[in-house]
Amino acid sequence: MSHSERRAESRFLCAELVRVDWEDSDCDEPVQFADAVLEDISALGACVQVEQPIGVDCPIRLTIGQSVFEGRVSYTVFRDYGYFVGIRFSEETAWSADTVIPEHLTSLRAIAQGADPYC
Repeated sequence: MSHSERRAESRFLCAELVRVDWEDSDCDEPVQFADAVLEDISALGACVQVEQPIGVDCPIRLTIGQSVFEGRVSYTVFRDYGYFVGIRFSEETAWSADTVIPEHLTSLRAIAQGADPYC
């Protein structure tokens, strides 16, 4: 089963440049940061594409505009041209469209049901 198939909540595809900061105890510089592409987001987590792997279970912070979401890395997978990093948000920083709406937000559920996918 792929990572995307395990999600129980509604997931939204998006395309937006964001920032991620993470703590990596296996590195000389414990706090690192990178620009990333936000690939998808849901209430419980997100997926970003970055140029380097980020260790599973590392604490991570995702910044979208002025909104910050904290959590942990749930997976890192290399695909074609970058690393896709799954983020599981903490309960205190769950995402909703009331918090921030990423650019090009598209509902997968609406696509599957043949409805208008754009939010």
